Amino acid sequence: MALAVAVAMVLTMLLPDTLRLAPRWVLPSVEGLLLLTLIAGDPGRIDRRAAWLRAVSLALVCVLSVGAVWSTLQLVKDIVTNGRETASATSLLQVGSAVWAGTVLAFSLLFFELDGGGPAVRLHRRPAYPALAFPQQIEPRLAPAGWQPRYVDYLYLGLTNATAFSPTDVMPLTPWAKMTMAVQSLVSLVILGLVVARAVNVLT
Repeated sequence: MALAVAVAMVLTMLLPDTLRLAPRWVLPSVEGLLLLTLIAGDPGRIDRRAAWLRAVSLALVCVLSVGAVWSTLQLVKDIVTNGRETASATSLLQVGSAVWAGTVLAFSLLFFELDGGGPAVRLHRRPAYPALAFPQQIEPRLAPAGWQPRYVDYLYLGLTNATAFSPTDVMPLTPWAKMTMAVQSLVSLVILGLVVARAVNVLT
């Protein structure tokens, strides 16, 4: 999870100024400070259920999500108005890939933080009715007893939802999970569709 946040910070710094919510150093600094606070408050495993740690985790995910959505909106605006960042196919594909990857990471962290009350709660008790049903939960024979999803499982969920534009092996069961996956699918569809269409137009 910490590595995913670090990658998202790097992607934000690589974006052009017109696609960032704030100056180059602002969001990565805020995200880095929140991440360091989490690590200092709960080093190693995420197993503390302190309210302030939960608040810091939610704040970190919110900052990442808002930044990713803002970059997406600005990219769409740039493509529609024939902005400078989309004038060449190379620049467009680089920027589009960075924005798309940022949304995948942001939504994977959002799923990771919201499912079952968060990672600390999931570690101490298995939710009676999960918001996201993984294959290992639907069919217990596929995993050891007491299996719980880890961040890599949510990263896979975010990646497949962003490429298939629909659930694959993980089923959303609650309204928030369904709406969040729907929003990610639409965001990904807009990014990929517009980027590819604009790149083809530039090349031809």
